[in-house]
Amino acid sequence: MNGGEGDDRVNKAGQQAGARPAHGSAAAFGVPGQRSAAAWAGAPVPVPEQSRGEHTYSEPPAPRAAVRGRVERTSVRGQVLDALRAALVSGELAPGEVYSAPVLGERFGVSATPVREAMQQLAGEGAVEVVPNRGFRVAERSARERAELAEVRGLVEAPIVLRLARTLPAGRWAAVRPRAQDTVDAAASGDLARYADADRAFHRAVLSLAGNEQLVRVADDLRRRVVWAGCDLAADAAQHVALLDALEAEDLAGVSAVVRQHFG
Repeated sequence: MNGGEGDDRVNKAGQQAGARPAHGSAAAFGVPGQRSAAAWAGAPVPVPEQSRGEHTYSEPPAPRAAVRGRVERTSVRGQVLDALRAALVSGELAPGEVYSAPVLGERFGVSATPVREAMQQLAGEGAVEVVPNRGFRVAERSARERAELAEVRGLVEAPIVLRLARTLPAGRWAAVRPRAQDTVDAAASGDLARYADADRAFHRAVLSLAGNEQLVRVADDLRRRVVWAGCDLAADAAQHVALLDALEAEDLAGVSAVVRQHFG
């Protein structure tokens, strides 16, 4: 081989090496911002050559688009779930009515899949029921069911509040005061979904002081089932304020009276 042929081969090898994506470059790792909308929707994404087993020992495999796709879908489902819960509380999704995932998907500007997944979770919570080949029917709670749920909430929460009244330093309750005010403000707005969120936040703040995370989760799940339509929101919020007043004053008799009223 003469010198000219050697130089040509070296130059060609260098050009081929330079054509490979550099380690850490957008081409090698697939920067999310450069992917198509189809990629985020879970469609197959072309895999760079380096991620097909050709990377060297010093180069980590390229991130898998499917994993990021699942995260994105989970995020969409969470947003749809929040929107559906707000619509259920406000009555926009009426009790007894049947709604299909595709129709709701059009309303929210998403595909039917995250809607169907969110509705399945709501079905597990008792907010809706599955109607085969049609969609989901919004649950109708009878007066008896509502009374039974209120009794269960009282059995779960009331003993904890009374125990905290006896054992927790009075100064600890000041941190909960903003949550009580949030319920007052939400009641004044007349927004049922806003009030439902504020009420759950207040009760979470109170119960979390007991240090039992499982208790907080159970109580929060029960409060998601409250039907606020027709309730006196202002009176309910006022009881939150009265409860904190009695707790900060270490007035055990006053606390007991408010607890009986609030959970009765």
